Amino acid sequence: MSSRIFEITKAATFDAAHHLPKGPAGPYTRLHGHSFRVEATVRGEAQGAIGWVSDLGELDRALRAAAGELDHGLLNEKAGLESPTLEHLCLWFAERLRPDFPGLARVVVSRPTVGESCALNLG
Repeated sequence: MSSRIFEITKAATFDAAHHLPKGPAGPYTRLHGHSFRVEATVRGEAQGAIGWVSDLGELDRALRAAAGELDHGLLNEKAGLESPTLEHLCLWFAERLRPDFPGLARVVVSRPTVGESCALNLG
């Protein structure tokens, strides 16, 4: 029998300000804010007597806690986010979640109001 691989995903939101100090002149270098959405996907086989990939409640708590660290703050002040691009935000979330969720497969950070997103595929 072949294994069945599942993916579970949780999402959280946060609002934060930032600027890109080394960005092109104009709106990128000026302080401004966005509403962000972050999604984390864990991939794996259903495990244990319960038959799940991971506890969605634990993933939800971890993702919300990480988003809460950034909520209503200045992203540039966080270590690793001195240049707070969507790419760096994906990496920042992945670094926080991966120790507790080794099956973390994907992190997506988006700015829904402007139709922008970035996905980090972790394998």
